[in-house]
Amino acid sequence: MSQDTSQKAAQASAPAHDPGLSRRVLGVPSITLMIIAASAPLTVVAGGVTTSFAVTGSLGVPLGFVLIAVILTLFAVGYTAMGRYVTNAGAFYAYVSQGLGRVAGVGGSLVALVSYNAMQIGIYGLFGFQLSIFLEAKFGFSSPWWVWVLLCAVVVGVLGVNRVDLSAKVLGVLVALEFVAVIVFDIVSLTVAPEGVSTAALAPSALFGPALGLILVFGVAAFMGFESGAIYGEEAKDPKRTVPRATYAAVGIIGAFYAFSAWAFSVGIGPSQIVAQSSEFGPDLMFVFMTEHSSVIIADIMTVLFITSLFAALQAFHNAVARYLYSLGREGVMPASFARTSASGAPWVGSVAQSVLAVIVVAGFAIAGDALGGAEAMFGDMAFLFPVLTMFTWLTNTGAAGLVLLMGLTAFAVIGYFRRNSHGLNVWVRVIAPAISGVLLVAMFVMILGNFQLMLGQTEPDATTFILPGLIIAALAAGIVWALVLRETKPSIYRQIGHGTEPGAYGTEMLDVVDSE
Repeated sequence: MSQDTSQKAAQASAPAHDPGLSRRVLGVPSITLMIIAASAPLTVVAGGVTTSFAVTGSLGVPLGFVLIAVILTLFAVGYTAMGRYVTNAGAFYAYVSQGLGRVAGVGGSLVALVSYNAMQIGIYGLFGFQLSIFLEAKFGFSSPWWVWVLLCAVVVGVLGVNRVDLSAKVLGVLVALEFVAVIVFDIVSLTVAPEGVSTAALAPSALFGPALGLILVFGVAAFMGFESGAIYGEEAKDPKRTVPRATYAAVGIIGAFYAFSAWAFSVGIGPSQIVAQSSEFGPDLMFVFMTEHSSVIIADIMTVLFITSLFAALQAFHNAVARYLYSLGREGVMPASFARTSASGAPWVGSVAQSVLAVIVVAGFAIAGDALGGAEAMFGDMAFLFPVLTMFTWLTNTGAAGLVLLMGLTAFAVIGYFRRNSHGLNVWVRVIAPAISGVLLVAMFVMILGNFQLMLGQTEPDATTFILPGLIIAALAAGIVWALVLRETKPSIYRQIGHGTEPGAYGTEMLDVVDSE
């Protein structure tokens, strides 16, 4: 296909009167903060760290974060290199399409949609629960968890249909407050240190033992969202520099921050007690600890920031879904209406669609858990935890599994892409780093599947143990089938799959989309 024909195809895929996404509005700090917001640092330290200690029974959690950060940095080597030549709001979708082929790319796009939606909607469950119990504990005001979710969905939706830099500013403030809260917690932990400032949790022997696989499985979810920088490539001030810098900055910051905070957590509780205390109190351990060693007011402030941390993650994943829908609509893989943007450059149709889907899923869980008494039937005395034990646990673990699989596929797509044109890059960037990270990420995905029962907190497997990860495989298969249908019935649309950005936009090259497919 000629460059001129390709350009016409790309331009025809979105309504002519739409201005497209916002242009050159996001710098390195903005994208870095939105990436970090998706990983929700305070939520990870309060919930992810304690869960990892409790489930693995190992002190190796801090070094586990370091190891995961190293693996993801290896992934970022090829990922960000490819991003210099492929700028697309549907990042994984475009990369897999251009590296492994259009059929795999459409399959990956549906996995991305399922995964990001699962992460976003699942977090609503924890958000509604935490806000509901906090208001009841402090003000005696009893309210259904889902009421706060619906109100939150309105706020998220409003931000989603406005300029992306507005979301970036809001998330920037919330992330900064999260960091302050965790740093205060770290300082208190190192000050209390009932067993001294022990380095037991930093010993390599604590990590490289029987629990290594579980540490990686439970730890990798804390980094989900780190890859989202490329999603904002079309809105970045300079994708060739802004996105790579933001991605490396984000994985470095959150990796070091999580490792240090997990170690400080072990010191504050005591290495000999951290596993037992994490098992007993779960995510409440941080707030119980702060209440005992600081003041109720500080603990309450941290609880509020924990809730706003969840909100920040909700907004970040919402933005990701909206941009994937925009990219797929622009290229004709999904209805063209998803490519509609507002005058401010927000993908408003994709944003509204994500909000509507979230409300529908939340309503389904609310009806099952409250109106029909499903919570009592499933969990008995633990029924009040229904949105956490089902909606949050089920969906976020499913989403994390899907994103790990996508990163593995993308790593191999990088190799395929640079095989056709090396762009003068060395073999480390083009092959070695992507191959190592790809093998490790696929292995991690297999470990996640093997330990999914533990991730759901089940003593015995049930239907959800297989249905939930099955959604990821089903999405991949459905996408592959749909791509094959497009190839046979709409070849013009099929040819532009993964190539929907404007030719030459932001200094990227106009690629010839002719290949062997």
